[in-house]
Amino acid sequence: MRETLPQVEIGEDERLDLENLATGAFHPVRGFMTREETLSVAQEMRLPSGEVWTIPILLQLQEKPRVGRGDRVVLVYGKEPVALLQVDDAYELDLKALAHQVFGTESEAHPGVRKFLEKGPYALGGRVEVLAWRPRSKDLEKTPAEVQAFFRKRGWRKVVAFQTRNAPHRAHEYLIRLGLELADGVLIHPILGAKKEDDFPTEVILKAYQALKEGFLPPERVALFGLATPMRYAGPKEAVFHALVRKNFGATHFLVGRDHAGVGNFYDPYAAHRIFDQLPPLGIEILRVGAVFHCSFCGGIASEKTCPDHHREGRISISMTKVRSLLREGKVPPAELVRPELLPILREGV
Repeated sequence: MRETLPQVEIGEDERLDLENLATGAFHPVRGFMTREETLSVAQEMRLPSGEVWTIPILLQLQEKPRVGRGDRVVLVYGKEPVALLQVDDAYELDLKALAHQVFGTESEAHPGVRKFLEKGPYALGGRVEVLAWRPRSKDLEKTPAEVQAFFRKRGWRKVVAFQTRNAPHRAHEYLIRLGLELADGVLIHPILGAKKEDDFPTEVILKAYQALKEGFLPPERVALFGLATPMRYAGPKEAVFHALVRKNFGATHFLVGRDHAGVGNFYDPYAAHRIFDQLPPLGIEILRVGAVFHCSFCGGIASEKTCPDHHREGRISISMTKVRSLLREGKVPPAELVRPELLPILREGV
């Protein structure tokens, strides 16, 4: 019967979304969103059911679909049928209005907005049935149920999740160590999906975190798994999305740093902290951390809450943009920015 159904080709982002819908990583979302769900999420940060959700999960199309409510279609990725979609809605998006509601901007200089606009103004919404789930790495790409079982086996009741799209620098390490002080274990959960062009390749990111875990962290208290989803760079709304997804994986706490999921100067650095004050309890505790830097007066890594204001002239800001720039120039980033032991790995990604 599958052979007689209409087919819709999807891209890598949608394939990953399918897997997350199937495994429960995107709970309570159960399918690609209808118009009602999309507008509710974009405008109210809630599904029509009232449950908090902040990022539309969409199946966008360039051309108007020839199917409608009640139809079934086969979703095809790379010529292979990967899922069945029961169409509940076929609709047109007001792309710029929706971009402004989700990303806070319509500017195509924003990488998330640019990709969103390129995917097309039409959408199909409905429940999905995944035909085959093929993780790229059985060791790193785990379902929520598998990660929760891992925590139970380790006896971890209090788990801090650390979201990252980039390779580790000293500030990242500081946040991970903070999590280790507070919990039974830390879940390092880097993004495996598409990122903007000047971010490190996923393979380099994973390799660097593995080296950090094995060489400089207590490996028995650190879990390194990947989250197979693209980065949206949606700032505060993506911070909420990241927290909800990590709750589904079994984390009890979630670290939100300065400019979480931000890009360029599109967001206030602490908008991702404040957005949680607008929402009811999410079932996961949010750990807000301010700017982290190296302070010559303090003699090491410090944060806005631990370093006196009158020592600002001794602060060295830490960013992977700065590290990449130095590496591209053939220079050696100082140890205050990144561990020297990680530099051979990072050079593979520039």
